[in-house]
Amino acid sequence: MNYKNLIGQLPKIGIRPVIDGRLDGVRESLEESTMNMARIAADFLEKNLRHADGSKVECVISDSCIGGVAEAAASADKFSREGVGLSLTVTPCWCYGSETIDMDPMIPKAIWGFNGTERPGAVYLAAALAGHNQKGIPAFGIYGRDVQDSDDTSIPADVQEKLLLFGKAGLAVATMKGKSYLSMGAVSMGIAGSIIDPNFFESYLGMRCENIDMTEFSRRIKHEIYDKEEYEKAFAWTKEKCKEGKDYNPENRQKSRAELDKDWEFVVKMALIGRDLMIGNPKLKALGYGEEALGRNAISGGFQGQRQWTDHLPNGDFMEAILTSSFDWNGIRQPFMLATENDSLNGISMLFGHLLTGAAQIFSDVRTYWSPEAVKRVTGHELKGDAANGFIHLINSGASALDGTGEQTIDGKPAMKPWWDITENEVEKCLENTSWGPGMLEYFRGGGYSSTFKTKGEMPVTMCRINIVKGIGPVLQIAEGKTIELPEDVHNTINERTNPTWPTTWFVPNLTGKGPFKDVYSVMSNWGANHGAFTYGHIGADLITLAAMLRIPVNMHNVPEEKIFRPSAWASFGMDPESSDYRACATYKALYE
Repeated sequence: MNYKNLIGQLPKIGIRPVIDGRLDGVRESLEESTMNMARIAADFLEKNLRHADGSKVECVISDSCIGGVAEAAASADKFSREGVGLSLTVTPCWCYGSETIDMDPMIPKAIWGFNGTERPGAVYLAAALAGHNQKGIPAFGIYGRDVQDSDDTSIPADVQEKLLLFGKAGLAVATMKGKSYLSMGAVSMGIAGSIIDPNFFESYLGMRCENIDMTEFSRRIKHEIYDKEEYEKAFAWTKEKCKEGKDYNPENRQKSRAELDKDWEFVVKMALIGRDLMIGNPKLKALGYGEEALGRNAISGGFQGQRQWTDHLPNGDFMEAILTSSFDWNGIRQPFMLATENDSLNGISMLFGHLLTGAAQIFSDVRTYWSPEAVKRVTGHELKGDAANGFIHLINSGASALDGTGEQTIDGKPAMKPWWDITENEVEKCLENTSWGPGMLEYFRGGGYSSTFKTKGEMPVTMCRINIVKGIGPVLQIAEGKTIELPEDVHNTINERTNPTWPTTWFVPNLTGKGPFKDVYSVMSNWGANHGAFTYGHIGADLITLAAMLRIPVNMHNVPEEKIFRPSAWASFGMDPESSDYRACATYKALYE
């Protein structure tokens, strides 16, 4: 598909070289080194960051060093014209704090003060951050642990880490702004996350909420409002690549072969239509459907499905699983963020992970805590190793991205890779290790197909979840951990106790021995909803930085304290990091409020 997914230019990173404005010796001696520091920062960020759509990240450097208000204004004007979505101020020297800072309250900002003794870059950093804090414009401070020589152009490892944390999170913030969440249907079975809260999207994310009724799928199928040529291609690919799984329905209730084939046709059309509803499809204009061709500019969305749809029509599981995967009949492509049961809060949790990693995200029910004692009683198996303290069964009611099989590899180990790094061979392995069982009719009276796979073990993963709490607003939960594998007979015994046609991941969180991470049971007990989203890798620190930018407090995480990176002002709200996070977010309020 050679059309752009979303409307709007990709955000750029603005680099602001600030300098001591005193001429006749001081400024002249610093011009080259200051501008060079900006170029070094830009080069590093451009080489190490990519947008979630795979595009190269572009940095924009101010036309001149900034020694005072006039040059700061000129830089701000350039950044506005160029589409800068976040700014990084750099300096190796003393500068005039409040006269040179970035005053735009709507974009994330950081300051890197060079740690050298020849010129006091750290002194400017402290002065500028004090100005930000006094004016109520939070900024992140970056300062290397070790002193460098003035002619040292390297970026220390600790500075690199903070630059990337800031860059990835800032790009995520800027990318969401102005995009849509598309609610396909309404509230699914009383799930709170599918009660769409426009204030959350508008005030915290800068997004808008779009809503359609699920009958739009029926209309488009009936009137053939989809690319029929692509449908033929998609259906042929599905017949070849998507193997049908075991039908667990009682024999007297199983659908006939003709009915099952009809369901396949229906769900493939749903996948095409779901994508077109989110991002549009220019080919529809040639069919006489110019309005439908535009789409909703949806960076994320959700399909209600249960029960008003699934009680009489094939479910949305195939659509959800294929769209959230990193590939389909058109080849390898950027995954879509589409939430099961229209759980918008889990859809945004997925979006956070995708914007930070470029990889597909897995939507799951946080279904069951299995203690060692329970596993022993039910299967006779004694848990050892990573599973010794028990595990959590992550499972979705029918749909999950096929990347979740773990059949992609990094350094020979199971992984879920950024979509642009996936190979055709890995696509085939994901497909080979997924089956599509006919929907269980006790759940899905209209039938359909559910993706069925078992996630490979030994993958580092991070599960997260946004919840909205009255009186507080949104809060974020984070649990870093890993996937595990169980012996086949143990897996089958436990898995068959619930719906065996659904995709399964066995998850063990990293434990800290205290609070909600005292043990595995406590993680399950403190999880704030029935759903969670997980991504490959330990990205808890990235999520904490992103949450701080959006003013969303983190109520639960197991990220090591030394990795946490929040704006400088957060240190003024108390010595307990999580309590200060709550107070700071309450003080500064939602980013776009």
